[in-house]
Amino acid sequence: MVKPAHARMPADERRVQLLDAAVDLFSRKGFGGTTTKEIAAAAGVNEAVIFRHFATKQQLYTAILDHRLQKAGKTEWLSTTKECMERGDDEGLFRAIAKIIIHAHRTDPKFERLMLYSGLEGHELASMHHRQMSLPIFDMLRQYVRRRQREGALRQCDPGLIIVAIAGMAQHYAMMTEIFGLREITASDEAVVETFTCIVLDGVRIKSRKTGTVKKKAANKR
Repeated sequence: MVKPAHARMPADERRVQLLDAAVDLFSRKGFGGTTTKEIAAAAGVNEAVIFRHFATKQQLYTAILDHRLQKAGKTEWLSTTKECMERGDDEGLFRAIAKIIIHAHRTDPKFERLMLYSGLEGHELASMHHRQMSLPIFDMLRQYVRRRQREGALRQCDPGLIIVAIAGMAQHYAMMTEIFGLREITASDEAVVETFTCIVLDGVRIKSRKTGTVKKKAANKR
């Protein structure tokens, strides 16, 4: 007798299939609107198969994050950022931050939608993602900015806000174009990354060629 297709799939492939089905449903219906029965149906298996791979929902959520880390190429990105930090390449570092955020939305929009749902619903996956992925990276980048401030390379302000500035611009741009369909900006992602990097490093105010100071509005001159 021929075994059903789901019985012939290797365990590691089945696990990935279940994760992809879960992410797809969570990203479209949210966590509250998705059941394990629906995930099983989307993967073409019975519900019991899910619990053989993920005994608890906590294991499923952890697996989603781990799966995401592998797809996102976190190791390669961290290697690039650390190289920038070692040589004090502020421009290269800010460019890498903006680039990876925009790239994530382009290559894995379902996960980005899923994270929006988790945050809006107050789901535990949002806090897990923050603890396991976002916070450690944020702390590393903040420490770098603080060091560069001590060296006199960057202006004195809350170092965390500098990281939030470059990451926030990239995140908002990617979300507006990928999720909300903003089409008015026709620049390439590469050009957007360069623009955001320049804005953070130089600001948008024009400096006087003679004095190097920021020009004031005529209305403020006395």
